[in-house]
Amino acid sequence: MFSLAEKVALVTGASQGIGRATALALAEAGAKVAVAARNAEKLASLAEEIAGKGCVAFAVKMDVADAEQVKSGFKAVLEKFGKLDILVNNAAITRDGLAVRMKQEDWDTVMRTNLTGAHLCIQQALATMMRARSGRIINIASVVAQTGNPGQANYVAAKAGLIGLTKAIAVEMAQRNITVNAVAPGFIESPMTDVLSDKVKEELKTRIPLGRMGTPRDVAAAIVFLASDEAAYITGHVLDVNGGMYLA
Repeated sequence: MFSLAEKVALVTGASQGIGRATALALAEAGAKVAVAARNAEKLASLAEEIAGKGCVAFAVKMDVADAEQVKSGFKAVLEKFGKLDILVNNAAITRDGLAVRMKQEDWDTVMRTNLTGAHLCIQQALATMMRARSGRIINIASVVAQTGNPGQANYVAAKAGLIGLTKAIAVEMAQRNITVNAVAPGFIESPMTDVLSDKVKEELKTRIPLGRMGTPRDVAAAIVFLASDEAAYITGHVLDVNGGMYLA
């Protein structure tokens, strides 16, 4: 893995799935990792696991849809570590349903967490990264933002918006030496896909050229790369981690 020694990272949605794997991978690469999510118990367990590997972790209970919680969470991280080098916007939820019958509440809830939440975190991160004239922001999008997916108009729109936000902030922050990229996972073994039936999972595999679903670790490896110095000349990019499912 690439070295992230002396770096400080914050991962949202870190309590499970891709976020959890990312926090572990960043710590293994040498970063001090702040893990944020709504589930304090799972965060504590993750922080303990990271510490057990001889690495440094700090748990922050945070709902990214709540602007005040985001502000206080980032403040706590900066008080703990004194800086922030890497932000991974991973927190996301689903409220699936056909567009014609989708409740506005389900639309708004997904947008608040998956898109507005990322924007709020980016604002807080930039406040310190701009002063340091350095930083890495990595937003977790989705293959469905590029392909569409029935029954997920809100989720797809939010993730597509996140790709647009990535590109906009990348252009704004380039002169400050802050890179902003996105990772777009395909179908990954995670709590979001665990609810699918075995029949549906097997059907999905037929659409993936590599013939398997990805693992959270597959995505985490891409995130570690984009967070590293080796990716310093990459910004505004969407890195697909999907087993060849979407070739463009």
